[in-house]
Amino acid sequence: MVTPDETRPVREEDAVDVDAVVGWLREHAETAVPDGLPDVRQFPGGASNLTYLLRWPARDLILRRPPTGAKARGAHDMGREYLIQHTLGPVYPYVADMVGLCRDPSVLGSEFYVMERLEGLILRKELPVALEPAEASALCRQAWEALARLHEVDVSGVPDLAALGRGEGYVARQVAGWADRLSRATTDDLGDWSDLTAWLDEHRPDDSGQCLIHNDWRFDNLVLDPDDCLRVVGVLDWEMATVGDPLMDLGGALAYWVQADDDSFFQDFRRQPTTAPGMWTRRQVVDWYAERRGVAMTPERWRFYEVFGLFRLAVILQQIWYRFVRGQTHNPAYLGFGEAVGYLEQRTRSVVSGVVSS
Repeated sequence: MVTPDETRPVREEDAVDVDAVVGWLREHAETAVPDGLPDVRQFPGGASNLTYLLRWPARDLILRRPPTGAKARGAHDMGREYLIQHTLGPVYPYVADMVGLCRDPSVLGSEFYVMERLEGLILRKELPVALEPAEASALCRQAWEALARLHEVDVSGVPDLAALGRGEGYVARQVAGWADRLSRATTDDLGDWSDLTAWLDEHRPDDSGQCLIHNDWRFDNLVLDPDDCLRVVGVLDWEMATVGDPLMDLGGALAYWVQADDDSFFQDFRRQPTTAPGMWTRRQVVDWYAERRGVAMTPERWRFYEVFGLFRLAVILQQIWYRFVRGQTHNPAYLGFGEAVGYLEQRTRSVVSGVVSS
């Protein structure tokens, strides 16, 4: 399978000082940097941290840095994202090698880090080639197996990872934290979410466990083997990774998982090829994960995690919409985010009432 080049010219508002980056790398990188200046391209997306390709004739590197504009408290911590991957590499086989972390904002205007490029295929909205239903099912199993393996990493044996945890009460902190983020990203078109935040607070369970969680698990954060597109070889975007509840990680991931029988708006919202024949439904994912990890799960127990996942996704989009409305970003991809937040509000209410479920 041919891996497409998805990069594009760097947006003007996201421009980087190539000379400054290369100068810093030559002095501080953990491995030697090629001579000359690289061609710099930008990867699509960039709703959170921005990702660039630094391409020399014989080597590709990846640069990650925060976006311009106001930033949510505690977000866009380049040092944290770098440390997680640097520390996780020896105990989890799907992490890129780190090249260097720059904490000096005078170099680029913010902290940034550079890593090796993981060669392979990244899936977007549509599959690049048709898969048989059995192949699509096998790909789902590979993707969720990689998450299950992450949840089985013994963080207690890796001090830098264990230090990410804040102990029991993860679910309660998440419910309160995302409700607070929503309150600080209010726009005129935001509805009244008070009854939904109250429902989450009232129905929140105790933590189901403590493990390393990714917190942004999607196909477009997985790298597939270019010679075997059913095999996961890498996991990207560790910005929100932490030590927390694995079922919250699964709930957050499935908020993005659009299936073939979802309504037309949710279908338009889709960023992954999860409606292709043979792709698992959300219920199949939950059932497989529960059996794989020995978790007792019922539809009623799962309802909280599904509601929280949709609520969290709505807040993420609302934070971006807030930046767009205030003119802190001008990316036209964000034009429909306000409408998407309104849709997610209604979908979340439907799950609470039992009208819509996995």
